[in-house]
Amino acid sequence: MKIDRAQLDKIAHLARLEFDEQDAEKMMKDMTNIVSFIEKLNEVDTEGIEPLTTMSHEVNALREDEVKPHLTHEEVLKNAPKKDLEYFLVPKVLE
Repeated sequence: MKIDRAQLDKIAHLARLEFDEQDAEKMMKDMTNIVSFIEKLNEVDTEGIEPLTTMSHEVNALREDEVKPHLTHEEVLKNAPKKDLEYFLVPKVLE
């Protein structure tokens, strides 16, 4: 598949890219090469091959949720630089 100027302009618009005429010619050539490379994958026999969702065979090590003792309000606020009776006080960041 050859990338023409109309396709390049559409891709550039979607990707918010701008380039001059000289760069456009090089970009069309590069994109055509990329698409040609990807089209080669259609030649590979993938019959019976399961699609991958990840390149790693590792599995998440999950654990059961356990209810454990938690900190009280007083313990949580004990080392806060600024606080009131119930909350942390932080500098205002939005006007």
